[in-house]
Amino acid sequence: MPVLVKPGLDKVIPLAPEFIHNQDGTLKQDCELNAGKRWLTRWGKDYAPLGVTALGDDLYCHEPFCRDLLAQGMDFILVCKPDSHSTLYDWIGFLERSGAVKTLVKKRWTGKRYEIDTYRYALEVPLRDGEGALAVNWCELTTTTSDGKRLYRNAFATSHPLDDKAVPEVVQAGRSRWKIENENNNTLKTKGYHFEHNYGHGKKHLSALLATLILLAYLMHTVLEWMDDKYRLLRQKLPSRQRLFNDIRALTCYLCFDSWESLLDFMLQSFDRPPPKPKTG
Repeated sequence: MPVLVKPGLDKVIPLAPEFIHNQDGTLKQDCELNAGKRWLTRWGKDYAPLGVTALGDDLYCHEPFCRDLLAQGMDFILVCKPDSHSTLYDWIGFLERSGAVKTLVKKRWTGKRYEIDTYRYALEVPLRDGEGALAVNWCELTTTTSDGKRLYRNAFATSHPLDDKAVPEVVQAGRSRWKIENENNNTLKTKGYHFEHNYGHGKKHLSALLATLILLAYLMHTVLEWMDDKYRLLRQKLPSRQRLFNDIRALTCYLCFDSWESLLDFMLQSFDRPPPKPKTG
C-alpha cells in the first residue's frame, strides 16, 4: 500500500493502491514486490518530479528494483539487512578495517534520559556480487542508553549522498517508513474504517473496490483535517474518529442538511449551548 509520509508529521497521504493478484496470462503467483513494480511503472513518472524518495523494507532492497526506481528519477532509502546482503556487508567489513567507514556520535535528551545515537556510513558500496553491480551508499544507526543498553539498530541502503550532516536526516527519513504501519494501517484497522473486513467479498473485483473506497474516504478525511477549519475543530472536540463517524451517521439518518457546511455548523453549535438547568421542586 503506497503512502506519502514525512518525518515529524503525524499525517500520511494514501496513494492509489496496487493489489496483489495473479495477472492475466501468467500462472506465477503474484507477490508484493511485483505489485510494487507495477505501481512504479504506472505512477512513478507522476511522483518523481515532486522530489519524493522511495522507502521500503529489506524486500525491496535488491538491484533490479533499485534500478527501476532510479530509471523513474526517484531516490531511495531501503532497509538493508546483513542476512540478505552478504556481499555488501563483506565490503563494509573490509572498509571498516581500512578506516573508510565513518562514525558520527550524537547525544540527546529525550525528556526522561540521555540516549546516544551512533551513526556509521560508507559510500559507493556494491549492492551485489559481480561486475556492473549497482553502487549504493550505506548507513546504520544504533541507539543506546548512557549505560550501553541497546534500544534500536537498523541499516539502510540509499541513493542519497552521505556526510556527517546528511546521514541523520537520511536515517530519520528511512525510519519514517513505520508511519505507514502506525499512522496508516493501524488507523484504517482500528479507528472506525474497518479496513480488515472488506477482504474476501465478491468473486472478482468487489474486495479491491471496497478497499479502494475506504482508502479514498481516509484520504478525504486527511485533506479535510488540513483544509477545513470546522472539520478540524470537530475532530478536536470529539474524543475519536469513531465518535465523529457515528454522530454523522445518526444525524443524517433523521435530518436533511442543505450542505456539508450546514451539517458541521449544526454539530458545532451543540458544543456552544449551555447545559440544561436541573429541575427544582
